Amino acid sequence: MDNESVITSILKPEHQIPIPKPLKMEEENKVTLHRTWYSPFAKRVELALKLKGIAFQYVEEDLQNKSPLLLNYNPVYKKVPVLVHNGKPLAESLCIIEYIDETWKNNSPPLLPEDPYKRAKVRFWTAFIHHQLHETSFAVMTTCGEAQEKAIKELSEKLQVLEEGMKEFFPDGSPKISNDSMGILEITICSLFGAFEIQEQVLGIKIIDPEKTPLIFSLLTAINQVPLVKESAPPFDKTVATLKAFRERNLSSIKS
Repeated sequence: MDNESVITSILKPEHQIPIPKPLKMEEENKVTLHRTWYSPFAKRVELALKLKGIAFQYVEEDLQNKSPLLLNYNPVYKKVPVLVHNGKPLAESLCIIEYIDETWKNNSPPLLPEDPYKRAKVRFWTAFIHHQLHETSFAVMTTCGEAQEKAIKELSEKLQVLEEGMKEFFPDGSPKISNDSMGILEITICSLFGAFEIQEQVLGIKIIDPEKTPLIFSLLTAINQVPLVKESAPPFDKTVATLKAFRERNLSSIKS
């Protein structure tokens, strides 16, 4: 009896250590995005993946009836988006985008600048949009009367702050954006205000005024002309209907 046979005979089946099979290439690089089509946060991740040329699968979630998989992957916030890479889940859109940029470094374009100072500045304004502008935009969409008037005034003031901040990135006032130059800052602006014309139609008010915030207006116009952004935009009528229903649902809850 050779040595291998002796060892095998000594070890009982339950004590034998299984040798894992190597993952196939497609399994090693499997990327899945759990999302809802209308989520601006999921849209950020979708754009980042597409800009980097990363193949991925969609899992459309119903936030009124959350799947066990979503709750398992994101037990803290129980929200989309969730990115699953090689079976490992990640939540929170901005964290996911940075992970994508660092994991696929060799894929262009870079989503954050390499220079530490420039990267910090991009993170600052991205966080400002994510926290300050999103919160106020949500208030405009979900309130009416005096509360909405207050939110509109606050949004206008914050957009003026953003207008000044963007001058550092686009000093000539004429942004030129392409698939190869979009980064996390443009992605974040696009996710919140890319559909500003739809938001204005639903609310019946002006949100992005080319006279008050000409740089932001020019930036959004340039972003919306990027081929990948145009291809990823959801249907206009469907988005209008969804936003109207969202607003009506929130207003009804306030009245009740």
